[in-house]
Amino acid sequence: MTIASGTEAEIWKALRLVIDPEIGLDIVTLGLVYGVELADGRARVIFTLTTPGCPMEAIIEQGIRDAIAFVPAVTALDLSLVWDPAWHSGMIAGDAWTR
Repeated sequence: MTIASGTEAEIWKALRLVIDPEIGLDIVTLGLVYGVELADGRARVIFTLTTPGCPMEAIIEQGIRDAIAFVPAVTALDLSLVWDPAWHSGMIAGDAWTR
């Protein structure tokens, strides 16, 4: 994960507030966020879910929208849900269960 600007850092920080309600960890720690792009106030969050058809899809997407709404420099948001690479439990941060 490369953070190119202060605003991108704010976006990553905001995404840590989005909790997967089934697992109880934030989506960054879970490794569900693959990238953040920012250009001219438009943010793009590239993310995945634990499985296709995940019942938490709408909740997580709304959580992302709600969290990014508090980043002042972001004026528009695009969400890109991807399935490649497929998520696996090895993507969870190593210290996730000790926080």
